[in-house]
Amino acid sequence: MSETLSVPEGKKIFFASDFHLGVPTHEASLEREKRIVKWLDSIKGEAHSIYLLGDIFDFWFEYKHAIPKGFIRIQGKLAELRDAGIPITFFTGNHDMWMFDYFEKELSIPVRRNPMSLIVGKHKFLIGHGDGLGPGDKYYKFMKGFFNSKLCQWMFARLHPNFGIGVAKIWSRRSRISNQKLDEQFRGEAGEFLWVYCNEIEKTEHHDFYVFGHRHLPLDLKINERSRYINLGEWVNFTTYGVYDGNHMELKTFSPS
Repeated sequence: MSETLSVPEGKKIFFASDFHLGVPTHEASLEREKRIVKWLDSIKGEAHSIYLLGDIFDFWFEYKHAIPKGFIRIQGKLAELRDAGIPITFFTGNHDMWMFDYFEKELSIPVRRNPMSLIVGKHKFLIGHGDGLGPGDKYYKFMKGFFNSKLCQWMFARLHPNFGIGVAKIWSRRSRISNQKLDEQFRGEAGEFLWVYCNEIEKTEHHDFYVFGHRHLPLDLKINERSRYINLGEWVNFTTYGVYDGNHMELKTFSPS
């Protein structure tokens, strides 16, 4: 899948991922949610479009008549931005892969499940969350296939929301981001599975920018003289995001005043 955009002078495209709303505590998540809303407020005047590249929620499951409680501030802000005519696209991550049609119906925000090409003027992007790409981690790739299956989703939907969401929250508390592990380290380009993945794609199809989340470490690495791989980091520790102004793509850090 691909999209072609034309960005007017003075407008920018924004990218962010890995907010992990819901962990490690209600209080910490709420403070982060308010900070994210401030960031969205700060960019709304110059935003041409916004791409949220997955793991916005640490857990999400849409029952037929229920969604996880909370996160009302970010939903309200996204609705406000959409009502103002700013396109927003949501990519599922490994923590919020069980999104279905709620965002599309209620907020007019399309949900994507796979990486997509984005052509903006003279530049071509490949964007997505990033989980399950590149070499290795065969166990996770198998489990992702199962969790994405209709059978798994049907079975989970049979659980009462109080039980199902409760179990999921217990599982979330064991995740690396919930435990606020700060041991994410750059292990050299060859040790970055998404950098390896981008190199493989670049051999057959050129992209100027490869933009992903999932890794939790802000990275801006050269693929070759014409291509870069950018990882957006996360918002528990870094509050980093990507911005493209029609000519340049860069990582920035949000510091609320």
